[in-house]
Amino acid sequence: MARSTDPLLIARIGKPHGLRGEVTVQTHTDDPETRYVPGATFDTEAAPGTGVPRTLTVATARKHREIWLLGFDEIPDRTGAESLRGTQLFLDADTVDEAESDEDDGWYEHDLVGLAVHDPEGVVLGEVTGLVIGAVQDLLEVRLVDRREVLVPFVEAIVTEVDTEAGHVVVDAPAGLFDLDEA
Repeated sequence: MARSTDPLLIARIGKPHGLRGEVTVQTHTDDPETRYVPGATFDTEAAPGTGVPRTLTVATARKHREIWLLGFDEIPDRTGAESLRGTQLFLDADTVDEAESDEDDGWYEHDLVGLAVHDPEGVVLGEVTGLVIGAVQDLLEVRLVDRREVLVPFVEAIVTEVDTEAGHVVVDAPAGLFDLDEA
């Protein structure tokens, strides 16, 4: 498979923590210890008008109660940290180690969004619209053909195949999975 040149989503910034500009982050990488090191730089994507710099440089990184807290050279205090809420941190795909890109045991959100969702017989059920990273398990956000939005546990027992080259995932949904919102 050809390597993607799209930037890789590494984290989404949450709320400020403390007075020195630290923020919580929702991690989208399986190797935060390697990614969140002082001096690491990330490209940012933020809402227009927030004043968020185009790049942020990690000044501090630590875990607090299983949540990563990051501080940035460009953000000296809580006021600046408030402006970062919702900002996405990206890493240029070219900087990812070759060994990491060859691994087949995981996908980034941008690899999955837009893939068709099929059942085991090949019937199109919908399209992947996002990935929710959870503490216990991840969830695929899926828009069904009837336009309803559902969450599918991203576990091998349910998502039995991910084929990015063919452009689809196979979901072997247990009875009632897509009807939970109607209960």
